[in-house]
Amino acid sequence: MEALMKKMKKAGLLAVITATLIGLTAPAPAPVSAARRAYGETLQKPSRGALVSEERIRKHVEFLASDKLEGRRAGTPAEAEAAKYIAKEFRSYGLEPVAKNFLQPFTFVSSVKLGAKNSFQMKTPAGARTLKVGEEFMPLAFSSSDPAAGQVVLAGYGISAPEHQYDNYANLDARGKILLIMRGSPDGDNPHGRFAEHTAPGLEIQQKTLKAREKGARGVVFISAEQDFKQDRLSKLRHDLNFLNAAIPAVVITRQVAESLLAPAGTTLAEAEKRAKQSAAPLALENASIEFKTDVVQVNGNSANVVGLLKGSDARLASEYIVIGAHYDHLGLGGAGSLAEREEGEIHHGADDNASGTSAMLELARVLAADRSQLKRSILFMAFGAEEVGLLGSAAYTKNPVVPLASTVAMINMDMVGRLRNTLSIGGVGTSPAWKPLIEKHNLERFNLSLGQDGFGPSDHQSFYVRDIPVLFFFTGSHDDYHKPSDTADKINAEGIRKIAEFVGELATAVATEPERIAFTRVKVESRPTGRGFRVYLGTVPNYSDQSDGMKLDGVRPGSPAERAGLKAGDLIVKLGSVPIKNVYDYTYALGELKAGEEIAVQIRREGREMTLKLTPDKRQ
Repeated sequence: MEALMKKMKKAGLLAVITATLIGLTAPAPAPVSAARRAYGETLQKPSRGALVSEERIRKHVEFLASDKLEGRRAGTPAEAEAAKYIAKEFRSYGLEPVAKNFLQPFTFVSSVKLGAKNSFQMKTPAGARTLKVGEEFMPLAFSSSDPAAGQVVLAGYGISAPEHQYDNYANLDARGKILLIMRGSPDGDNPHGRFAEHTAPGLEIQQKTLKAREKGARGVVFISAEQDFKQDRLSKLRHDLNFLNAAIPAVVITRQVAESLLAPAGTTLAEAEKRAKQSAAPLALENASIEFKTDVVQVNGNSANVVGLLKGSDARLASEYIVIGAHYDHLGLGGAGSLAEREEGEIHHGADDNASGTSAMLELARVLAADRSQLKRSILFMAFGAEEVGLLGSAAYTKNPVVPLASTVAMINMDMVGRLRNTLSIGGVGTSPAWKPLIEKHNLERFNLSLGQDGFGPSDHQSFYVRDIPVLFFFTGSHDDYHKPSDTADKINAEGIRKIAEFVGELATAVATEPERIAFTRVKVESRPTGRGFRVYLGTVPNYSDQSDGMKLDGVRPGSPAERAGLKAGDLIVKLGSVPIKNVYDYTYALGELKAGEEIAVQIRREGREMTLKLTPDKRQ
């Protein structure tokens, strides 16, 4: 969830996915509603076991965030163990399974590994040399398998920034060449320097690779940033679900190998780095040639949503459903998504993200099931898998729902609700005219609320909002332990989770007992500045779970340039302007090249048909 928010912010993708929570509202006290009274009376019946329990919440968090479950990374046995635990709890509450053992399985690309056909040969006046994969070179996980061969050109830092009077491509015809590219920029990796957007963690390598591809390079060879190759993060295959194929061969080599390539040109790596800081001019290595081929194998993983049904009591309304959900996966032993200094090898416990939301969902399932007669509509309790790698569980559910999506009245999502301090954030308030009055009625000054209108956002509710379902998103804020091993159970505010669970239960009960289903509203949200500093706004919302050769849209914002151009949810963008689009990173790169007010062509695939639309970007406000 917030996972995705920071992950995408690091990768420069926040501009193309979501708007964050906005607006602070402090509602006045309101009279207690009949629904709240009914729910409150239920809570006071300890003989029925219907009291939301801090002790049970703490127990759930401690198990889910324990060392035993090793961080619950999607596709691992530990995540499967967490799913079994949730299913067992559902069964004990008397919920009905809507699939075998409460599990809705799905597959996804969970990792990559080296194939058997990786090779790298170089020729210099000193002779021919074959490099060892894993020791002297490593293919990048997104590399295409096309063979690459040709003359080598040192393209400095591989940066094109004419606005800063620096362009490594200004005097370089890259067509058919193998480009040797250094890490960083003339400013180093200064996050506040002129070239920060070209060196952002998680974005630099992809962006430089796509620039080389755009310029016609035959292949890209990055020079390791570390003297000891094993200390370079690129020396290990790094899987990124949204960047599986850059459509150009790409590898990283050791600094020692780079020295061998530079020596015939009468220079050293240290001199080349000094030269690149002073001048953007490329250096052709006339006496060096390279031939390489990469073989990166995608490995499928298995995950599952855990879904339990609490059937409503009304003969007419029981066929309508409210979803109460939370994702249960986290980051395992680190790696992609980790914000720890040592990214891999330590358990990322994920107590707040999102054992907290899962525990609140479990307690609500138990409490509401204890007195189900008060619920006229049915409730589906869902624990989503693989949220951290792109909302995959919720996307899998909305593609293959256990009940018709048209009969789903609302979805309430809890993600990172374990650190309640001063403010409770609720997103999606604008997705139904019913939400704000209900929230004000049931809050009764319990929480200082920050209310966000938008239904898009970095968690599983987005998968439902794009299907025109009203959503709410509960969140208690980020913290220094976010996506680190230190997000542990002892730091959880169990009392805060209890209060939030009770609040969500009251809202769900109110929606479940209303004679008429609540209405849906699509929210119009103005464009906002982003971390990468995009100059334009299109209003598209990418689908991060689709593995098509292009970028699939989950939706477009009302009144946006994308909507005016005729783009729709389900469209697959295959070309934006002059840039071919194979994934979200291609799209992000292309977005950074656009200018407000200048019409471009957008090539899409819709229901199997190719078509081209005209789109004029707005200036980002």
